[in-house]
Amino acid sequence: MTITDEDCLAETLAFSKEFEATAESRPAREETPDATALATLRRNRLGGDTPPVRLPQGDDRVIADGVRVRTFVPDHVDGVYLHIHGGGWAFGPADGQDERLWRLAEQARLAVVSVEYRLAPEHPFPAGPDDCEAAARWLVDHAAAEFGTERLLIGGESAGAHLSVVTLLRLRDRHGITGAFRAAHLLFGPYDLSMTPSQRSFGGKRLLSNTVTLRRTYELFTPGMSAEQRRDPEVSPLFADLAGLPPARIVVGTEDPLLDDSLFLAARWQAAGAPVRLGVVAGAMHGFTLFPLTVTERELRRERDFLSTAGR
Repeated sequence: MTITDEDCLAETLAFSKEFEATAESRPAREETPDATALATLRRNRLGGDTPPVRLPQGDDRVIADGVRVRTFVPDHVDGVYLHIHGGGWAFGPADGQDERLWRLAEQARLAVVSVEYRLAPEHPFPAGPDDCEAAARWLVDHAAAEFGTERLLIGGESAGAHLSVVTLLRLRDRHGITGAFRAAHLLFGPYDLSMTPSQRSFGGKRLLSNTVTLRRTYELFTPGMSAEQRRDPEVSPLFADLAGLPPARIVVGTEDPLLDDSLFLAARWQAAGAPVRLGVVAGAMHGFTLFPLTVTERELRRERDFLSTAGR
């Protein structure tokens, strides 16, 4: 395991300490948010208390099976990136990262298609995965006509990284589709919903994610499931056969409760025969790319470089 960005460690840790101190001064969230709390959390940007910026370059549309997506199409398109947002399967809209996605679209020359998948707890598993699968199948069939390219990429953050892997596995296992998506970009995802050692041992530090919040989100997404049931490969892709998946870039911070998930997935992905680039960011907490840090700018640049060259 190679740890990156150690020269930024002081800044990264100081930010996390400040974030934790601020969070400690706020009341803890309800175990199960009511409708009003859910609406407020969903309206605001992930990791913040204000609504996200919505850009005119984004286009909302409905595709296969009534699934909604938000697209960003630059003047020059060399590929299509199917983006799946994070938010614990319960928060985060497709228009929650317009500025970042439009910048990625322009700089990497990608049409970005972000999925507005159904959210828990109103729509628990398998609703979200179903929507992501439908969007991926639509791109396989229509990307050439819609965007002028068959070079497809997939990825996301946190729950979106989980859903990206689940989508690739569903394409392979349900439809016999392999190779259509040429690369995956996976940021700090949960791949074992029965909880890896790092998830269980992280504790209750008031960072963006911890042991308590992970357990809570798993219950919202997969209500009533036991730990053993959550080890089903359709729920926890770490337990799946990973043969036939594309090259991947997998990123996580050293201070993320999901550290083991990325380390274990990278090892299994590579053992299954696909190239993997593993990035472990020194001192970074879960969701660090949401915040104005030096490591964030570096990571977004590395993401752009990977997606602009992968699968050519």
